[in-house]
Amino acid sequence: MGLILIGGGARSGKSRFALELAGVRFERPAFIATAEAHDEEMEERIRSHQAERGPGWTTVEEPLDLLDALETAAQKCDGCVVDCLTLWLSNVLLSPGHDEEDEIKRLLSQLESWTGPPVILVTNEVGCGIVPENVLARRYRDLAGNLNQQAAALADEAYWMAFGLPIDLKKRADRAG
Repeated sequence: MGLILIGGGARSGKSRFALELAGVRFERPAFIATAEAHDEEMEERIRSHQAERGPGWTTVEEPLDLLDALETAAQKCDGCVVDCLTLWLSNVLLSPGHDEEDEIKRLLSQLESWTGPPVILVTNEVGCGIVPENVLARRYRDLAGNLNQQAAALADEAYWMAFGLPIDLKKRADRAG
């Protein structure tokens, strides 16, 4: 399958590490961006991330349908970076007409049976802080925690980022390459 999960807190170096890993492992990498630019600051962040990746990357921007984005990217690349899983979850949670639990099950099922190129998932750990004061934030925290646990269970490799340093949490012994 070739699934790698990279998690950690905000600004911990997750995206940078994912790009470095992809740069070493893939000749034709794809980047699946789940962010949407709703303000100038986010537009600048997106431009900065695009410049950081450089011209050798295929970029697929998709805030909701990760399965379609993965299939689209798989036709053009030999490995994908999805950045990020928790932002995707937030998009789904706030998007009318989407059942987040069904979407999570569908995504995890697709990843479990994925036969395409390797996938690096970037995700945020949102459960290390205080209990959120509102229902929506608690729901998001709980869904994200469960999603991250299930993705880690499927992953061949998992890393935790702290202070820009990757901590190797999991490597399958039978991993090829």
